[in-house]
Amino acid sequence: MLKKILLLVVFASFLFACNNDDDFVAACDSVTSVSSNSITNNDANITWETANSSAIYILEYGVSGFAIGSGTIISVSNTTTDLLGLDANTTYDVYIQTICSADNVSMYTDVYSFTTLAPDVISEFRPTLSELNLFAGSLGDLEPSPYAFYYDLNTKLFTDYAHKQRLIALPQGEKMTYDGDGLPIFPDNTLIAKTFYYNNDETDLSLGKNIIETRILIKTDGAWETGNYKWNDAQTEAVLDTDGAVVPVTWINTEGETQNVNYEIPSETDCFTCHRTYTNKTPIGPKLRTLNFDIDGVNQLQSLIDNNLLDGLTDVFTVNSLPKWDDTSTSLDRRARAYFDINCAHCHIEGGYCEEQSILRLSYETPYDESNIFERKNSIEARIQNTIPEYGMPLIGTTIIHDEGVEVLLAYLDTLE
Repeated sequence: MLKKILLLVVFASFLFACNNDDDFVAACDSVTSVSSNSITNNDANITWETANSSAIYILEYGVSGFAIGSGTIISVSNTTTDLLGLDANTTYDVYIQTICSADNVSMYTDVYSFTTLAPDVISEFRPTLSELNLFAGSLGDLEPSPYAFYYDLNTKLFTDYAHKQRLIALPQGEKMTYDGDGLPIFPDNTLIAKTFYYNNDETDLSLGKNIIETRILIKTDGAWETGNYKWNDAQTEAVLDTDGAVVPVTWINTEGETQNVNYEIPSETDCFTCHRTYTNKTPIGPKLRTLNFDIDGVNQLQSLIDNNLLDGLTDVFTVNSLPKWDDTSTSLDRRARAYFDINCAHCHIEGGYCEEQSILRLSYETPYDESNIFERKNSIEARIQNTIPEYGMPLIGTTIIHDEGVEVLLAYLDTLE
């Protein structure tokens, strides 16, 4: 009996509904397939699909985690809209509601999230390093922007045992261009950065680092400019400083011994002394022959080619390779000449600071008979073992003797007759 009563109720309800078809209003459906595209560091395009083509859409957005009702609200009649003026490197949440009529409104969609891109690297000298957007996240972490890339040198310049992080940031979509074994051609608005730091304890890297300075080169209208940023004690910021400074540094080396040095940050004048070819400022380190070696089993130049960062070079084996000065599998003379090249040749070349002061020509490519190394052997021996200002060599950039490097040079000089 109960089943019959229920069937009669359902049938009566169906008849009633059919008799009121003229008053039926279709539910206002929520939009579907919300997506984003054309995301930059400060805007994004949001699109969606709908079953209610004549509806109005309320889009509300804000930084991820915001509560509905507290975000920014946009009313649109299309199924796409641009969100402008967003913060870079930030995740945003989006909700969309369909308005079919004043009294027929859909539910909000589930949250849709997207993240804006990192800010562009600023290729100009600003008062603080953070303003250049060279690093992502906390500045002291030295995490490069996605628009910057690491590079390294097979033989490195000695700077009082400081570690160095080397970065290049090219304008988006542009490349370096092969121009022989030396420096590539860098596009305008290239930024090259080298950050100098000491690990507080080389036997326990978890104890962090002491960042001293970040040296910047920027190419503008075909010419390079230099600037140094001095880091604060809190390791949270670095300030542009053209005057130079002396920073006392203490660290523990790999043998567990406490080391001290009065680290010298160069002035703008000091930078030009080394970074010059005649009257033009120029980079020193990133010559292709100095980059032409394997890192973790992958050739660095090949990696630059594969990542569309270097153009005009198809075979890395056509580029010479500067030897590693401390690689004992390489002959002593080549190791010594490589050390001279990276530590001394920027001054002891044609157009360098010491062009007229010295007959030494220490570029690795300079034939031995034209280098005058033998003729200046005694002077070299004396000056590389000395730190007297204006006498000890290198002239700028070190305050202590590089024992390991000097040992190689002295052994090489002893072979000359």
